Amino acid sequence: MPYVVTRSCCADASCVLACPVNCIHPAPGEPGFATAEMLYVDPLTCVDCGACTTACPVDALKPHTALGGAELPFLELNATYYKDNPHADRTPMYVVPRRRALPAGELSVAVVGAGPAGLFAADELLRHPGVRVTVYDRLPTPYGLARVGVAPDHQDTKQVTQLFRTIESQPGFSYRLGVEVGTHLTHADLLREHHAVLYAVGAATDKRLGIEGEDLRGSVSATDFVAWYNGHPDHAHDDHVLDTERAVVIGNGNVALDVARILTADPEALARTDISDRALAALRDSRIREVVLLGRRGPAQAAFTLPELLALAAIEDVDVRVEGWPDGLDPAATEKTRLLARLAARTPVEGRRRIVLRFLTSPVRLTGDTSVRGLEITATALHTDEDGTVRARPTGETGTLDTGLVLRSVGYRARPVPGLPFDEDSATVPHEGGRVAPGVYVAGWIKRGPTGFIGTNKTCAHETVESLLNDFAAGRLTRPIRDGGSGVGTTTDTLGVDAWHAIDRAERAAGAAQGRPRVKFTDTESLYRAAQATPAARG
Repeated sequence: MPYVVTRSCCADASCVLACPVNCIHPAPGEPGFATAEMLYVDPLTCVDCGACTTACPVDALKPHTALGGAELPFLELNATYYKDNPHADRTPMYVVPRRRALPAGELSVAVVGAGPAGLFAADELLRHPGVRVTVYDRLPTPYGLARVGVAPDHQDTKQVTQLFRTIESQPGFSYRLGVEVGTHLTHADLLREHHAVLYAVGAATDKRLGIEGEDLRGSVSATDFVAWYNGHPDHAHDDHVLDTERAVVIGNGNVALDVARILTADPEALARTDISDRALAALRDSRIREVVLLGRRGPAQAAFTLPELLALAAIEDVDVRVEGWPDGLDPAATEKTRLLARLAARTPVEGRRRIVLRFLTSPVRLTGDTSVRGLEITATALHTDEDGTVRARPTGETGTLDTGLVLRSVGYRARPVPGLPFDEDSATVPHEGGRVAPGVYVAGWIKRGPTGFIGTNKTCAHETVESLLNDFAAGRLTRPIRDGGSGVGTTTDTLGVDAWHAIDRAERAAGAAQGRPRVKFTDTESLYRAAQATPAARG
């Protein structure tokens, strides 16, 4: 196999479009594209041209001769996909993005949210001549979870921001950073200044457990904890309890694995990343030796992806243990269970920090007076409903894990958007193909819920933008009262593209002096001061 996808990639399909022989699947329009954990290179049809590597924004593709030891399992993983999912049609795919012939007159669109969903939406819009896009965000910096959600030890994944730099350099693109819709301006203000408003605000809060003791000190949202170690201005100056030997993470998705890795990582290795300086200092003084991840269901239902599990298994100085294997589960049932079974068979090494993947266990309550002292748990058993859904039910067998730090990682939840309808059950804005109403649209997690990967937003944005352009072509959009961007851009302290690039240069320069990718400015005052380093920093 000449080339191999080596991890959970961004799945934005850049490599699919670059491949001259259509050997990377699932491709856009094929079953599984929007939900696949990663893309796969067909070993039988790859012609070793290397076009995919130049197109991939996160360097996820490598020739098989360049694979490191930890990456070798991806060789078999890529090949296995085609054994289980044969593709009879090998016709080379040549996809040319369709450019709309829009009605006369410039189309002005406000995109609220400068994360991956918002920037992919801007990119889709700017493919069409005569479109101007203004991207608003309440933070002084763009990129959303790509900047403050991706774990610092996954620097390769953060290379997707190079793609975002290309998007923001396009004619017709502008930023209004440091502007919060609902505080500095309203939904009605945006509609007056633009033909349409597209909300890509994500899911900013976490789901609650709803158990006793959840508000004790030491009980933390994994969302907030990730924001802390990534230097998010809202949480960079938080304090967390790290003077306990055991931490417990409730949940076993990719975010849970991220948190477990960071808590058990060698601080000197983290010192070569863009982790927050405050978090790095705290982790250097940490007493945590064990992180337990609790999953209500079994190994076969684990929420983390196989590529992330492979990355965890490849860590050399941290033991990974597996507990709670259901009776009757064949270890060879799936690639994931096979790898978990191999991890379970490993011999622990005395003195190492360890990560425990504990299945069939549910939290009951957190104990302690003012701070967490323990987590009461109960064993569960699996039951399958008539529709095939596997559920976990408590068995009545209980126990307690001594701990001072419990992080809940059971999913994200979006907040209502002022001026838009909101479905409380799904925590999304109701829509049809991304259209809330003519002139109002949604993309990303506020549209579909917290599912998919960075690149999933590309397909999602395409659908929404098609709905927007259809409405514009049909004359359903109202012409702006004011020239787009002339209102809020001149009356509030906003930051534009040049200001963001000044911040970026300053962070990278500070990082270069320490042998790091960047040193993040984690408070608003420092960010605005760095933005002033260019004479064109405003607007």
